Amino acid sequence: MTESTAFDLGPQTRIVARLAEGVPDALLAGPTPCPDYPVRTLLGHLTGLAEAFRDAARKDLGPTTNAAPDTAVPSLPADWRERLPRVLDELAEAWRDPSAWTGMTRAGGVDLPGEIAAAVAVDELVIHGWDLARATGQDYTPDETALRASHAFLLETAEDESRGGGIFGAVVPVPDDAPLLDRAVGLSGRDPNWTPPAAGDR
Repeated sequence: MTESTAFDLGPQTRIVARLAEGVPDALLAGPTPCPDYPVRTLLGHLTGLAEAFRDAARKDLGPTTNAAPDTAVPSLPADWRERLPRVLDELAEAWRDPSAWTGMTRAGGVDLPGEIAAAVAVDELVIHGWDLARATGQDYTPDETALRASHAFLLETAEDESRGGGIFGAVVPVPDDAPLLDRAVGLSGRDPNWTPPAAGDR
């Protein structure tokens, strides 16, 4: 992505916010496709990443943009039902500024070009949206533009020899004629057929 191909993240942030709104308290301890991340931790991660990439877009570098994602298990703020949709709105608004897509910024403690930070943010929103929907039994249709950007970003990482650890697991093979979302999910290291285990199997 470049500034000339920048797009509005708002449609995807609103989808994620609606998914979060649909999570009942009873499912907060349930499993997700993210290993070792129950639903509450995934929601905490979404809150933190929304704040981090909001500030990365603003070039407001500090604690939110300096922390590596694996430094601590994300905690879920007590006010997450109000805070998460708010920071998702702020994230989308921050990336509507053309200057967010240019120059250098920082996210996860890594300095990187604005357009790459945008690609990472979009991918996080698309894939974690799928994680949350699958974990909580909700329908999920991501924003088409965001999905295409996420797939393109993930495709570029597919041959990275460092995969299998870090933010991505090993690629899960998916048929070439599978829906684009399934292909993106497979590239992210997830099985598109994942469903929560039955209560007795947990």
